[in-house]
Amino acid sequence: MEEQFILRVPPSIAERLDRLLSESASSSEDQSLDLSFSEDGRSGTFVIGNDHFPASLLDLPCVVESYKTYDDCALVKTADVGQMIMVREAGDIAPDVVEYRHGLTPPMRDARKRRFRREPDLNPELVQRVEKDLLNIMAGGTVENADILFLFLSPLLLNPRVWIHVEVNEQEEDVEQNARNVSKKTSPAPAAKPDVQEAVANAEEPERSDSDESDDSI
Repeated sequence: MEEQFILRVPPSIAERLDRLLSESASSSEDQSLDLSFSEDGRSGTFVIGNDHFPASLLDLPCVVESYKTYDDCALVKTADVGQMIMVREAGDIAPDVVEYRHGLTPPMRDARKRRFRREPDLNPELVQRVEKDLLNIMAGGTVENADILFLFLSPLLLNPRVWIHVEVNEQEEDVEQNARNVSKKTSPAPAAKPDVQEAVANAEEPERSDSDESDDSI
């Protein structure tokens, strides 16, 4: 498996590296190049020619992808680079942190504060206790150090059929009630019927005039 890292050196060392890696490397005085680390794996020594420079292995705040190309057209990803070896001059102060503050490009300057979300303030003991409770629940156990304030179980909730039946009945009653209200609002009021009995009585007993009474007397 291929392992890659970023090598950052001072400008004076960069010129010597360019001459060493160029075609005229045989004529260069700096023909030897070496890098070794101490037991902690974070501090080491960079050797070029007869000169020794201190170096430090730092973690980048973000991951950088590296690619290779053979025809200057197609790119093939080779690795994810997450560390950088920083070579210093002999009199420079060594960094006291493991993670480098900045990225590789100017837009990633102070990337941890400018571009990353702030880490939440969590109590480590609380996180461990919650993790332990989750593992106990997954193993079939119960939660420890938990206070149950109130617990109520309805008999209807234990039987889903009864609960669904009651829910449906309530919905049907609401639908019927709405239908009744709509019918009451939309149905027209019945028209007043004439008094048929009075009309018939008036037809059977017509009013008698004075001429009719005279005829009866004859």
